[in-house]
Amino acid sequence: MDLVALQNKLDNISFAVLFLTMLIYWIGAAFPGIPYMASLGTAGMAIANMTIAALLGARWLEAGYFPLSNLYESLFFLTWGITSIHLIAENMSRSRLVGVVTAPVAMCITAFAAITLPPEMQASAPLVPALKSNWLMMHVSVMMISYSTLMVGSLLAIAFLVVTRGQNIELRGSSVGTGGYRNKGEHQESHYRLQRNTELVSQPQISSNASTITNFVESNEKAKTAVLDLVNTQLPIAISETTATLNPSLSPQRLNLAETLDNISYRIIGLGFPLLTIGIIAGAVWANEAWGSYWSWDPKETWALITWLVFAAYLHARITRGWQGRRPAILAATGFMVVWICYLGVNLLGKGLHSYGWFF
Repeated sequence: MDLVALQNKLDNISFAVLFLTMLIYWIGAAFPGIPYMASLGTAGMAIANMTIAALLGARWLEAGYFPLSNLYESLFFLTWGITSIHLIAENMSRSRLVGVVTAPVAMCITAFAAITLPPEMQASAPLVPALKSNWLMMHVSVMMISYSTLMVGSLLAIAFLVVTRGQNIELRGSSVGTGGYRNKGEHQESHYRLQRNTELVSQPQISSNASTITNFVESNEKAKTAVLDLVNTQLPIAISETTATLNPSLSPQRLNLAETLDNISYRIIGLGFPLLTIGIIAGAVWANEAWGSYWSWDPKETWALITWLVFAAYLHARITRGWQGRRPAILAATGFMVVWICYLGVNLLGKGLHSYGWFF
């Protein structure tokens, strides 16, 4: 079988599948009543993922080395990573909006690799001496998967900003995954809101004096039961009404979707950050073997460090400071641009120790 012809067919098929999948996700989001659209979108992303995996496998067999030596190969590996992380994120969130933002990005990357790049940049070539190392698979594959993961997490953060229209809305504590508040100020604010909601359900015939209420409840078991029933039934309604007042322009559906996007974005970025850390460490070890120095302040290394710092700041703000919603989403959106500069922008300048490979 002609592996080159097979690769040409597979890259065109992957582009076509991703284009149709993007349309399916967009139509499903615009007309949510159409049945099976979410399932079709998931199936399309899975087919594209397997098609790209077959393309990379054929490339590996043809060239004899792991296919990450030029821009064409790395772009398809990046797309494979995005589709893989998409399937994980969609399974976690159960929301078709994940595909609305990830499918067009994956489709554009595939189109750029299969259609825009000239044939000489798509053809495989022998590795340069510096790349003939087992670290090629270890370092570059981990870095590319970390880029894919961080991109998907950042795209979900951008989707959160779109859904909430950039407003600073009230969330239920998705940073810690327990529904609680991490810092003292937010805890005090929550306690204050709870006091206000309790006042909303107080009965007019009961005195506002705390000691009188306590004595009354203790002396009358029926009244105690009535008050407890009142709190159990009316307090959740009062809290819901208060939350709607805090977010007057957003429907409950949008609020639930925003909380889901905020939470899944945080978890996906939390997965990508350790991968980025491992990739940078592996690259430092490989650099010491190839060039005799762990760190040379090469443009690629510098931007990898900047990327690491941006997402470290994001996770620090969420875990330590308890940030949620708009502020960390803006930070993640900034990280999306930084990842692209690190991955592609530095190489397009054609400067530095990494420029010969047009990858990472």
